Amino acid sequence: MRERQFATFQVGEDLLGVEILLVREIIRQVDFTPLEDVPPGVRGLLNLRGQIITVLDLAMLLGLSPARIGPGTRCIILKTRDDVENALRDGLLEDRPGPDPVGLLVERIGDVVSADEGAIESPPANAGGISGEFLQGVCKLDERLLLLLRVERVLERVAGRGVAAQATA
Repeated sequence: MRERQFATFQVGEDLLGVEILLVREIIRQVDFTPLEDVPPGVRGLLNLRGQIITVLDLAMLLGLSPARIGPGTRCIILKTRDDVENALRDGLLEDRPGPDPVGLLVERIGDVVSADEGAIESPPANAGGISGEFLQGVCKLDERLLLLLRVERVLERVAGRGVAAQATA
């Protein structure tokens, strides 16, 4: 049975995780330029070493209150679909990032957690106010439940149309 690793983070009261293979880097810089007339959940643009990154408020996209920016706030920069092409082809990823670089604004970063595939259960219809459609599964940790984010669904919400459909176009 294959072991999977997840970068964990706090959104509201929930502990979420994203597959480590999707994470390019985690940055402290959350000084982004706000934008007008953008879909809900898009907080702005970030210039990261000359590359423009769209910053998404993950809490808002999941139907929660907007993220509070404080000393623990971080931005998880996700890899693009091209960056993970080999991992997708080899079946190492069950989730699919978007074509463009994005950053997920989160309130606090946790640890990297490893889990055997067998320990990952199907997501409930609703967990902590988060719809199960945004989760690929849940994993019981010693002290709490880890909600495994389905990045593809979150990005679909921003785009207003399916990321999977864009991938095959």
